[in-house]
Order: sequence, then structure tokens, then C-alpha cells
Amino acid sequence: MMKSLFQNRVVSPKGIVAALIVAGMLSMAAPLFAQPADAAAPAPLTIDTNEDVYFRNIPGASKYAVIITGAAASDEIQARFRQWSMALHDLLSRDYGYSADTITLLSDDGTAFTTEGAEPNFRIDGSSRREDIESALTTLSEQTNAGDQVMVIMIGHGSRSDTGIEEDSKFNIVGPDVTGREFARLLDAFNEQDLVVINTTSASYEFSAALSAPGRVILSATRSAAERYDPMFTAYLIDALDNRQGDRDKNGRVSVLEAYTYASQSVLGWYRDQGRLPTERAVLDDNGDAVFSLEPASGAGDGGLAEIAYVDVPSAGQQKSSPEAQQLFAEMQDLERSVFLLRGQKANYLEAEYWDRLETLLVELARKTGRYNELP
Repeated sequence: MMKSLFQNRVVSPKGIVAALIVAGMLSMAAPLFAQPADAAAPAPLTIDTNEDVYFRNIPGASKYAVIITGAAASDEIQARFRQWSMALHDLLSRDYGYSADTITLLSDDGTAFTTEGAEPNFRIDGSSRREDIESALTTLSEQTNAGDQVMVIMIGHGSRSDTGIEEDSKFNIVGPDVTGREFARLLDAFNEQDLVVINTTSASYEFSAALSAPGRVILSATRSAAERYDPMFTAYLIDALDNRQGDRDKNGRVSVLEAYTYASQSVLGWYRDQGRLPTERAVLDDNGDAVFSLEPASGAGDGGLAEIAYVDVPSAGQQKSSPEAQQLFAEMQDLERSVFLLRGQKANYLEAEYWDRLETLLVELARKTGRYNELP
């Protein structure tokens, strides 16, 4: 279910400021004075950041997910990988607005997850062999439009390069493995789409670094090739999405940054509770420099894009159906997004200018939310 940050809430500007402070969107309170209701609408603000061109959630844009489950070293591990794949598929389709047409599941040798004689599993679209991966991504690139969002989730084993070249690190699949630079070339077809890659494999860092590019959010379950034991990151990623437990700001949505933060902190908590040294540390890159951050955050080197990249798909059932309402809802989302971007750029402004810009955004958001709530 997708909700605007202020939908179904008090729409006075002071109420919105309070909601933002409670949600953790503002680090300190500041006097914001609402303009009179009949005042002229302020001119649109342009946020001074390159992030502004990505993850815009434009009206009519679609979201797609590709889950790739690689080869497993044992039956026990295979069962675990399959369970995680199924859980992610079911969560995305049940709670996040995806459908059979927008989720692609490629699993080891492509066989169903059922016992002999049972009905084939409808979720599986093919194997994780190289040819099926190439075919699925090529087909998807031809179906998607500019501004659509594509999320690729990789589950399985990874291995470091045997050539000494980092980009040749591998994702272990059925048949010949695929290297980081080979996979990067497949993703180049999505140069007009917003791209999220969540690599949950062992030794995933070097493979993930090969995928880094502007406009992409890349998560790696490990921060070095030496972290070669099977990570637990996927299990806690599922927890972050389940019942939206990762929704830290309580706006009814889970961003990629929130999912990352929940999962990475939960992994470290598990090792701490077990009295063990962590053998995995997740990292994230979203500024295209292939330098990953352990603790990405708004306003930091990494985290700005991940914060505005949401997992969920807009749900028409949760919105009003008139063209005016649909347009207002899209404008409300865009204003919410601008608030996040501005907050991340706070250090770039004089304090008075920052609060003036924030006030302008919040007052305009209050107006549009009020108009939206008044529509039938």
C-alpha cells in the first residue's frame, strides 16, 4: 500500500511541520510561518543536486523486479535460497504492488519448487543460466520506458576474480558463471531507467563495484572479497519489507535506504547476540563512484538516491480516481521527494535560505494535500 506522507492527516502547515519533526525528517525545530490561504503559490524550487534527475516517480512510470537465484553448494543451501526467493516474490506481489507481469524470477536450473508430481510453480520464469539471464534482461529493457524503475535482486554464491581483475569477480550460476563486468554490460541497456541492484551473495563487493554508475543504487551484502561466507543479509532484507518493518520515518513506504539500514543493522545485531565477530558487512553506493559506504545517509556521500528510491508501486486502489486527484497526488509525491533532497543538501545553504526553501516546500505541500483531501 502506498501512502503520501501527509495523506489522511491534518493538513495545516503547522501540523505538517510537527509531523515532519516526529518522523525524523527535520533535525531541529525552526519557526515556520504559513502564508495566508489566498497568497499566490510560490514558484517551484529547483533542488541544487544532480540527484534531482533520478527516481522521480513520474506519473505513469512502472516498477519492475528481477530476482535471480544462483547455483547452490548443497541441497540445504539451495532450499534456503529458494525460500528467500519465494518470500521476496510473495512480498513484492502481495504488499508492494508488483504483479506476475512485473516480477521475473530466475532460479538455479529453472525447475519448480514443488515435489514430484505436484503442479509447477507459477512464479518461476526460467533458470539462472547465462542465456536465460541475458534473455530476461534484454526482453525487460525492450518493455520498459524512460523513468521506469528496475530492481534486480541477486541471491546465491559469489566468488572473487581468478584473473586478478576485480571486475572479473563472479556470480555463481548454473553453467558458466557471469562476471561483474559482463553483468554491467547487460545493465547498460537500462540507461533511461532508474536502477537498483541488491547483491546479497557472498564475496559480492567487487562484483557490485563493477555495476556502479550515476543514477544507480547498488547494495552489496559484503564489503570485501574476503567476506566469502554465505551472508544473512537476505533474511533481514525480507524482514525489512515484511509488514514494512523497515519504514523508519513511518510514511507507509520503505525506501531502499531504509531497507538497507534495517537489514545491515539487524545482521550486526545477530552477530553481537551470538558473541561472534561479523563475517559480513553490507555497503551501499548510489553516487556512481564505486566507493561504497558502510553507513549511508541523507547528506552523506552515499544515501541520497537510496532515500528517494522506494520499493513500492503506486496503487491506484489507494488513490482517488479523477484526473485532478491523480495529478495532485503525483505533485504531492514530488514535493515530498524535494523535501528529502533539500534536507540532504542542508550543508550547502545558509541557514536562513535553507529554512526559507523548506518552508516554501512544506506550505505548498500542505495546500496540495488539502485540495486532494477535499476532492471526492
